[in-house]
Amino acid sequence: MSIELRDIYKSFGSNEVLKGVNLSVEDGEICALIGENGAGKSTLMNILGGVIKKDSGKILIDGKEVDFNRPIEAIENGISFIHQELNLINDLPIYENMFIGREIKNTSGLLNHKEMYLRTKKIFEDMNINLDPKTMVRDLDISYKQIVEITRAMIMNAKTIIMDEPTTSLTEKEIKRVFEMMLNLKKHKVGIIYISHKLNEIKEICDKYYCLRDGYLVSEGLVREVSTDDLAMFMVGHILDIKENRKEVKLGDEILRVENYSKKNTFNDIDFSLYKGEILGFTGLLGDGRSELFQCICGIDKQDYGKLFIEEELCNIDSVVKAINMGIGYLPKNRKENGIIKDMNILENASIVVWPKYSKRGLINFKLHREIFRDQVKSLRIKMIKETDNINNLSGGNQQKVILAKWLATNPKIMILDNPTQGVDVGAKEDIYDIIRNLADKGMGIIVLSSEAQEIVRLCDRAIVMYHGKIQGEVSKDTLNEHDIMKLATGSNIKSEVS
Repeated sequence: MSIELRDIYKSFGSNEVLKGVNLSVEDGEICALIGENGAGKSTLMNILGGVIKKDSGKILIDGKEVDFNRPIEAIENGISFIHQELNLINDLPIYENMFIGREIKNTSGLLNHKEMYLRTKKIFEDMNINLDPKTMVRDLDISYKQIVEITRAMIMNAKTIIMDEPTTSLTEKEIKRVFEMMLNLKKHKVGIIYISHKLNEIKEICDKYYCLRDGYLVSEGLVREVSTDDLAMFMVGHILDIKENRKEVKLGDEILRVENYSKKNTFNDIDFSLYKGEILGFTGLLGDGRSELFQCICGIDKQDYGKLFIEEELCNIDSVVKAINMGIGYLPKNRKENGIIKDMNILENASIVVWPKYSKRGLINFKLHREIFRDQVKSLRIKMIKETDNINNLSGGNQQKVILAKWLATNPKIMILDNPTQGVDVGAKEDIYDIIRNLADKGMGIIVLSSEAQEIVRLCDRAIVMYHGKIQGEVSKDTLNEHDIMKLATGSNIKSEVS
């Protein structure tokens, strides 16, 4: 099935979001759709997926013009949209999730569990997927949840699948699993529109690309004919000023020390120190225990034993409030679930952590919060219209900056950032790197948790690599490179390699 979008326009009030955009995808073609947050990618795909209506232009399927008013009409025409927030029910088995809204029933009107199970089993066999359809969705890792979403699209006879940031929360091993599935779909002549900010992934998996900027289609072509630097330039409109890591870093005194931190079946015997002005990376693969470790350090969870010192003072941090009072800020992973509060506006999200600090007789001092936040808008380069707008109106990168503003309002000595650039575009990523470096230059101790070895190399002064809940090794100076990080992350020792 071939799909062609011609001269698509869309406005929301006076805001013109799409300005004459063209795009096409053929059978068995993996087509990348790139652009900064706010460029119009999601709007264009929501039009194709029947979520919203275009103002003008044409959608052609196999040369025939169509017009979708509802998502079901797009599905009936072979188009399936897999959104970034997966639509699966954890408390149901896979085979029931496959038929939500299209349940198979027997003659008495009851659910035909056997038929739904058999159809799911068959499509798994056809696609070489080693999963038991009776497995509960809650027991799947995120990559297999993605695969269930993809096969659900296939069971609806999808000929073209839109995938919105499918690898945002995945480890490298999980990404390979999803890529194998995509290549399998390609063999079955399924077209894929792949929305992603990860330019190295686009180079690896995609055939062609379309780049949007400010609602315009600014570049298109074959992926093999461009570099990741070219793609980044198309997205932002200029050559990115990519700053290398600080070569000469003058560190201050020790600000944090962790001794023998352990939690059963999660992490064991963790020892490390952090110094003022240092950017310390923690990395590894899925299940390495780093996120759980720092949830304990921040008072979200409790370790079984171990000691923590802040500026040589032994601290017992058993709550988030205590962590804040001791000068620890924590930006959690998974922004949409754990970072923003979707029903609140931008200012409320940026100030909620310090409401108790600046309230009087139970009344929140929004005037003071507004003054603090306006300074942060300038220093963090937050792009927004009004501070009273809902947080959902902001791009992913600006949402991340608002969460960072929230924690900086506590005046932390130590900032722990778990996947700080998850799901943000290349321009916003460089902004966040600059912010982190500037905070370190002012003497803050910063810990960055990331699964991306490239990010650790670009940003950190040194890095600790974890493997199965233990520290496998440390990389710094000459050994701070992706190769050595990956060796440690997979359980090897750098010195064991034969030259």
